[in-house]
Amino acid sequence: MLHVLRVSRFFYKSPQSFSVLTLVHNLCHSEVFNTTGEVNIKGASNMSTLVCDGESQVPQSQSVSSLSVQSTPEIEKKYVHHVYDAIAPHFSSTRFAKWPKVATFLSSLPSGSLILDAGCGNGKYLGLNPDCFFIGCDISAPLIKICADRGHEVLVADAVNLPYKTGFGDAAISIAVLHHLSTEIRRKKAIEELVRVVKKGGLVLITVWAVEQEDQSLVAKWTPLTEKYDEEWIGPGSPHARSPSSLLLESIPESEENSSRELVKDSKESSTEKMHETMHLTSESKNDSVVFKHERNTMNHQEYFVPWHLPYHRAEVSGVSACALANGLAKKDDKKGAVVYNRYYHVFSEGELERLVSGMDNAVIVDRFYDKSNWCIILEKIL
Repeated sequence: MLHVLRVSRFFYKSPQSFSVLTLVHNLCHSEVFNTTGEVNIKGASNMSTLVCDGESQVPQSQSVSSLSVQSTPEIEKKYVHHVYDAIAPHFSSTRFAKWPKVATFLSSLPSGSLILDAGCGNGKYLGLNPDCFFIGCDISAPLIKICADRGHEVLVADAVNLPYKTGFGDAAISIAVLHHLSTEIRRKKAIEELVRVVKKGGLVLITVWAVEQEDQSLVAKWTPLTEKYDEEWIGPGSPHARSPSSLLLESIPESEENSSRELVKDSKESSTEKMHETMHLTSESKNDSVVFKHERNTMNHQEYFVPWHLPYHRAEVSGVSACALANGLAKKDDKKGAVVYNRYYHVFSEGELERLVSGMDNAVIVDRFYDKSNWCIILEKIL
């Protein structure tokens, strides 16, 4: 049964007057999250629309492959969605600084622009340009509640199925989101959605974590997956390896850091040996050593589990962490006094974002840059 609920409303300023736009989120689930006293929403729907001034756009019939893309893989549910739901308040408390490049982009947009922030997190960029209007969405209901409590216009939605009419916004941003999507086809779909929801001439800013991290000491704390996985999934969320000899993703107990390290012990020992060899061979040149070591040890890895340490005193706020510990999705680190969650990341190599866009005929890249260990592109919608 399809439930249509009013999510929120905002005022969009036109030269003549204000018009009220009502956001409507179609829910295909019986359970809903209560993010504010007036908003009842749940996760991302397989069919979402936005009603503007009485006119609705009904999505065209979707192919099986499209629906497959929108079916969230289990790894994302467990190691992205569930994790951010559990750590939302603590995560939010650490996310307040604005990246200068993102701030510059938002500040450069014309007055009155409607900006869509897909994967808005705690909403730190919402309202950054006081002359523009913002709508944010995120897959995490607890993060959306934080945004709503701050007075932002937000809703729960999936990056691969944005609940907006085609050509609705003047610009869109996706900051540190796409690297949480576990297949290339889903990452490409998310980019297509960002372009779809902006008007012709609209700009889209996308940033993702880079393989080429400036601080390699951080990468050493990540748990690498030893193989990349096929772009297609068996069923709604069961990944399989490229070859029978490869380590199955399902067999990796990602929540148990020590166990994960044991499972990739051979790979890591081999990497360590190569690192020592590299350092020895290039000891005469520090810069060359860093570059060579980086190429040997990180360029072959793009899939990681990145730990998040939730302090015990923050974990006691709700029973989410207790459940995660009981289910083996998190572990205790008594030395650091924290519950440790692992987050899934696909870190991007140089040129990878551009390759995802290369087959699109309705957008062109107008800028690309590397900033603070992130690859970034700005797209313009041309059709």
